Amino acid sequence: MSLRIAAALAVTIGAGMMMSSPAQARPEMVGMRSAEYSPGTIVVKTGERRLYLILDNGRAMRYPVGVGRYGKQWAGTTRIDGKYTNPAWSPPREVKRDKPNMPDVIPGGSPRNPMGVAAMTLSGGEYAIHGTNMPGSVGGFVSYGCIRMLNGDITDLYQRVSVGTTVVVTR
Repeated sequence: MSLRIAAALAVTIGAGMMMSSPAQARPEMVGMRSAEYSPGTIVVKTGERRLYLILDNGRAMRYPVGVGRYGKQWAGTTRIDGKYTNPAWSPPREVKRDKPNMPDVIPGGSPRNPMGVAAMTLSGGEYAIHGTNMPGSVGGFVSYGCIRMLNGDITDLYQRVSVGTTVVVTR
């Protein structure tokens, strides 16, 4: 690659990074007509990196999310089986294998705790819909399979849903 092309590429990437901003916490009301999802269902579209809370009359609340990185994504239907504010976090085996120096437990409220201000665990696995202490990661393919939200957004969603809520994750 010539020096001129490399310099142009660096300028283009740098300008794109400066122009992009982290996702802002503010759910959007959007139209979403789908007979397959009943009101109250959470639908995560990993390809869009968006989470939808289905309301009535063809409407949904839409939130930006971070989703599983390549090889860590999943799809299926599950339910919320727990709701926690300022949860402590114990890294799953896969995370500990990749990051062996990580502590066994990170207390809730710690700036190192990746769960943010709230988490809703999903039945059938080690995944959760949770906040984050790294807001710039929302909108990307960044997790080990969890659905990552801005702290303001998880706080809003947490208040709108209950244990037992159906969660559908699609690619």
